[in-house]
Amino acid sequence: MAKALRVDPRDGVATLLHDALAGEVVTVGENALVLSADIGRGHKVALAPIAAGEPVVKYGFSIGTATQPIAPGGHVHSHNLKTGLEGTLAYRFDPVDTAAAPGASDATFEGYVRADGSVGTRNEIWILSTVGCVARTAERIAAKAAALVGDSVDGVHAFTHPHGCSQLGQDLEGTRTIMASLACHPNAGGVLIVGLGCEENQIKALLATIPESRHGMIRTLTTQVSGDEIAEGCALVAELTALAKASRQTVGVDKLVLGVKCGGSDGLSGLTANPLVGRMSDRVTAAGGRVLVTEIPEIFGAEQMLMNRAASEPVFDRIVSVVNDFKRYFLDHGETVSENPSPGNVVGGITTLEEKSLGAVQKAGRAAVADVIDYGARVRIDGLTLLEAPGNDAVSSTALAAAGATAILFTTGRGTPLGFPVPTIKIASNTDLATRKPGWIDFDAGAVLEDGFPATEEALFTRIMQIASGAETAAERNGEREIAIWKRGVTL
Repeated sequence: MAKALRVDPRDGVATLLHDALAGEVVTVGENALVLSADIGRGHKVALAPIAAGEPVVKYGFSIGTATQPIAPGGHVHSHNLKTGLEGTLAYRFDPVDTAAAPGASDATFEGYVRADGSVGTRNEIWILSTVGCVARTAERIAAKAAALVGDSVDGVHAFTHPHGCSQLGQDLEGTRTIMASLACHPNAGGVLIVGLGCEENQIKALLATIPESRHGMIRTLTTQVSGDEIAEGCALVAELTALAKASRQTVGVDKLVLGVKCGGSDGLSGLTANPLVGRMSDRVTAAGGRVLVTEIPEIFGAEQMLMNRAASEPVFDRIVSVVNDFKRYFLDHGETVSENPSPGNVVGGITTLEEKSLGAVQKAGRAAVADVIDYGARVRIDGLTLLEAPGNDAVSSTALAAAGATAILFTTGRGTPLGFPVPTIKIASNTDLATRKPGWIDFDAGAVLEDGFPATEEALFTRIMQIASGAETAAERNGEREIAIWKRGVTL
């Protein structure tokens, strides 16, 4: 007999935990119903009659409107449910109680303590390219230098992109800001900036945006004036490696900076992986640590939940501004604010953006939103911070790393091999994915359905501490380390 999970007593639908066929009896708690259609895992079944035009409720909130009558046992999805989202909205600050205030925690990890008090989970040399023209050059330097320096540091990695030239104004500023923030990251014991020489994103201008206190661990290379840029780059990496020598020290979890992200979600993401990550967020913020949440378009439909958790009215105003600015960004380009679930999301059971958002915001836990920062900015205070960035996996994860996340918790129901500059911990929403793709997945959140949240929470927290202390993620083992920059302007 198949099972379905009803999240909230107010819900008119439940989510199938396994594939089930028409005519099969499905249990929902202590109740049972007969399916009138084949329904896949992660998809929704109606628990009671739903009239055409009536809101469909999941997570205790509307996820859209029924477009036709739906009988109990019926499949609720794209064929009979539509979004209720429209354009920008006026919001009212209606604060709610949030998670407990920061308290002591005896949890620790082994990190690299930097001069400014920040703590890295890795001690690496990062090579940043100012422009796409030298992307392969930076990669060649990284490959050769890594072989030369051996295990003196945790790794030598090049982070490249196609931008840095033919950009203007805010577009160029966005590229420069991301590069500058990455150059300040505590996981980078040293940074080599590789430029061409004639690009818009000039090294001198980039350095001017980086605090002078960081300059001692940065070297630069302009390839147009170098006789042998590969040899010179390797020599500079060797110099940085000597300066970057460090040992891990025991530090409290309050020194951890987590970024939280979801990608390739399915209908179980909001039931297992995302709420599990929300518990990790609460544990870190309660201990005085920092958590970054982003993907602004993936809170559309659930934004009021975050707004009501704003630590103050000015923070509330900033959340409103970021959300409505992002909606205007969509509308100004002739796009609706509701067309977000990807084909993979839809196949996995997610129907509307409201449904996706209500599941996604659970990664932020229950803590107050302490701050809101712009794209490319660095985290500045303890607690939960909302970061401006789009939903795109590579762009938003890069922004999380640039903001200072020293590890990223990345939930997925469909799977992805992607990794980013910092340890990217892939958390599967279902056991099938974790079993099929062990080369991609670090943790199986599907265990929640068998073992419950408390036991699974402890297992995930232990795994995070191990990775923060040096254990490799699947993406690190596979050499998956990418960045992507949000391009918003014209190209010359």
